[in-house]
Amino acid sequence: MSKRTRAASLTTFVAASVAFGAVLAGPADATGKDTSASKHTSTNASAKEMKATKASAWPKFLSASQLPPHPSSSWTAGKVTDGVPDELRFCIQDTLPGYDSRYRDFRTDLETNAQQLTFVVGSNAKAKALATRLNKDIRACVTRIEQSDPETEAALKDYGKLSVEEGAHAYGLHTETSWGATDINLYSVGRDGRAVTLVRWAQMGDFSDAPVKAFKKTTTTAVNKLY
Repeated sequence: MSKRTRAASLTTFVAASVAFGAVLAGPADATGKDTSASKHTSTNASAKEMKATKASAWPKFLSASQLPPHPSSSWTAGKVTDGVPDELRFCIQDTLPGYDSRYRDFRTDLETNAQQLTFVVGSNAKAKALATRLNKDIRACVTRIEQSDPETEAALKDYGKLSVEEGAHAYGLHTETSWGATDINLYSVGRDGRAVTLVRWAQMGDFSDAPVKAFKKTTTTAVNKLY
């Protein structure tokens, strides 16, 4: 769904700390050598190792080349960021509290855009429950859109399940306003173990403009890349 053309539609509905530490120099040891430098180095090394371990524990994200090909523009991938992108909040806002999540934005030079949002939870059972809730949220988003804005009509297509890891499901969501703005969104939810990922693709148009086959391939890749 285009941010520019959805100003009065889906996007409109979307309604740090900095840590500082100091290392105090310790006294010289019995040999007269100052051990503060080695302690500082050890502390820094440990911090880097912890940061690297945490980063490697997180699932991998799609790259720009793995999005559905655009006929006249290449994709650009943003940085992986903590939180939830605004484009996804409206449909899944009731499910969001309490989950650790990261996302990545993708853009073309035109109106087409995409996001991948990934959650990691404490167990496979919790991940399965989360995936079920996200699928339910997407199916219910049509009603939420129309109730929030009587000037917008929405329609959903269920593109079915995908056989990948613990499973995935794909959908199409079309919206049209009373003044003629029309947008097509593709959504998918997939799971691998404790990780759940949600992928969204959007541009101006209707169901006939949706690259469903390519989007399913993107979804399969996204789930396979998680772990």
